[in-house]
Parts: sequence; C-alpha cells; structure tokens
Amino acid sequence: MVMSRTESDSCPGVLRLHEAADGPLARIRVPGGRLTPEQLQALAEASVELGEGNIELTSRGNVQLRRVRDAGALEERLRAAGLLPTASHERVRNIVASPLSGRLGGWTDVHPLVPALDAGLQAEPRLAELPGRVLFTLDDGRGDVSGLGGDIGVHAIDDTTYALLLAGKDSGVRVPAGEAVDLMLAAAHAFLEVRDGQWRLHEVPEGSARVTEQLLATRSGLTTSDESVEVAARQDIPIGWLTQSDNNVALGAGIRLGTLPARTAEFIAAIERPILLTPWRSVVITDLDEWTAEQVVRVLAPMGLLFDTNSPWLLVSACAGMPGCAKSLTDVRADVAEAVESGRVLHSATPQSAHEALNADEIIASGRQHWSGCDRRCGRPRGPATDIIATTTGYRINPPA
Repeated sequence: MVMSRTESDSCPGVLRLHEAADGPLARIRVPGGRLTPEQLQALAEASVELGEGNIELTSRGNVQLRRVRDAGALEERLRAAGLLPTASHERVRNIVASPLSGRLGGWTDVHPLVPALDAGLQAEPRLAELPGRVLFTLDDGRGDVSGLGGDIGVHAIDDTTYALLLAGKDSGVRVPAGEAVDLMLAAAHAFLEVRDGQWRLHEVPEGSARVTEQLLATRSGLTTSDESVEVAARQDIPIGWLTQSDNNVALGAGIRLGTLPARTAEFIAAIERPILLTPWRSVVITDLDEWTAEQVVRVLAPMGLLFDTNSPWLLVSACAGMPGCAKSLTDVRADVAEAVESGRVLHSATPQSAHEALNADEIIASGRQHWSGCDRRCGRPRGPATDIIATTTGYRINPPA
C-alpha cells in the first residue's frame, strides 16, 4: 500500500510515553532481545515500584511497562542498567535476531551483529530521524525472523554470505558477512532519502527498488543474485528443552499473553544466565547445565511459564483490551484467558458455524488465533490466524484467509 503521512509516528519510548487509557506506558528497546540477569532484575523492580507490576513483551522482542508513575525515575533506572544508552536514538533501536542463533541451528551466529548494528545506528546523528516503527532483522538462515516484515534485514544463505532484505523481501543484493552491518546502515540512510513522511519502507512508492538502486550505485563490491530467498511468516516459538551445540541446555518458555509478572521475572534473573526475549512474546534462558535446567522447570512451570509445546496458551494472542485501551469494547484478555482455561481453545477442530454476535463464552476456536477489542486488531501476528474481534453486538470470528 502506498501512502504519505503528514504526522510523525507515535511509537512510544522511555523519553516519550504513550498515554494509554490506564496510564502512561513506556516502551524499552532491547536490541536482539538480549538481557543480562541484572537488567531483567532492574526491569522487575521498576515494574513494581514505578508501574503496575508486570513486564509486557512485544512482537519485536522489546518490553513495555504500564501505568508509569514517575517517568524521570524510570529514565534514571534504565540508564543505570544500560537499557537507555542514548536519548536521541532510543526509539529507532528496533533490532530482532534469530533467538537460538549461535547456540542451535542456523548457518551462522547473528548475535555479534546486534551490538555492531546498534552502535552504528547511535553513531549516525541523521539516523535519529528514522521513524520509531522501522524494524531491522538479522536471520541466521533458519527463516524465523525474516518473515516478520522488517524494513531492513539480512538473511544468511551460507556461513559467509547474507541476502539483503528490504520491506520484508529479498532485494537480490548479496553481501559478505563482514560488510552486512555497514550495508544495513547504508540502507537506513537510503530509506531516509526516499521517504516522504512514510513510517515504513513498504509504504514508499517503489521504495525497495529505489533503495537497492542507490546502494548498487554508491557501494562497490556488491553482487546480485537471481535466486530469491523465500520469506514466509512463521510462528516459530522456541519452547521447552533445547540442547545447544555445546551440549548445554536452553529453555524456551512461553509467557501467557506476553505478560511476565515481576516476581516471575525476578526468579528468572536469579538463575544468572543470559536471557533472550523473542518476537513471539516468549523467553529463552540460555547456557544451562542439565541439572540446573531441570530445577528451573520445576520451579518456574508452577509459576505459569509454558514449557509444553502443546499448551493452548501458545495458540492465542490479544491486544491490550480494556482497561488499557480506550478504543477497546471489552476486556479481551480476560475473555481469552477464560476461553483457554475452560478448554475452548483447540489445536484442531471443525470451524464454528456461527461467526457474528457471539458472547465470549460461546466462542470455540482452533489453531492460531488473535483476540481484538476492536477492528484495528492491534498486535496481530503475521501469517495465518483466526481473528476474534469484539463489536458492539458481540464477538465476530474471521477464519484465516
């Protein structure tokens, strides 16, 4: 879709909060989803002492705190924790990387590219002008994050070469691994050149072609390929016991509706291992020995973390709903929780015959599904999913197209 925007994007950050219906909301960028235990502990403490007690995970591997009572105190805490290294560029540090890269599968480890790309963004004053909605993706070739619709991304095609993705599609440009970050930064500059108020590259008329043309004209040594990388949206949640290539264990844990209670976060931090937030609103606790991994599951599963790939909670997502959003017609999170707990979220079943004016307790839906408090369908995952949408007359069910 081609569009031109006259207003600046409204993505919140730490220094510019969003005035949600239930109070100020802060969004904290976590490039590559990587958190140290100390940073997770700092977030947990801030959520209790300055917010409403939960850490919300986003579809870009970032986090949100709701009902922030003291923006200045939050800023100070996040700076001290290393979660706010820049004021000018804080909202443009949206970087998603293949969570298991370097530990299990993939052509190469993309995680070392994350701090290099983050530092490169912060070092360029002009890149502070990027809209806060721009997304960078780093895919190690397994195809888990390239399908998220990023604006600028790289996708490993072997252990030394990346394909450049623009607006979520293969541009045809190929780049050696050592030049990947520089090329992504050059593409970000090119996006600023071709945009006319648009927030995303796919909104710019012929945006990908124009950025590609500019890169090929200004950067020597780039090659192109006629063999295109196929990119598809995947709900690729790493869940359960995952044996790393070094024979240590990573534990993938689903988070119910992406809301992590502060107390649970403190228990995760106490494990003292690197934590990865995924764009599927889950976490990966890495580099565990087997004995420790077993103890973690025994402690955290009763606290609500999901280590079972068959959990119906992994099928559902939802917008903020009431009371967090003034546009929502109902408390969709309470409705979806009741649907899961009463056994009405199914892995497979015949589609429900009634699709309009349904009470919440009448809904029985199967497979991937997103519950929305209005027709905007905020937070909907990419790819096929059943839409369950609140209207003034009840819920409407839209099966996947």
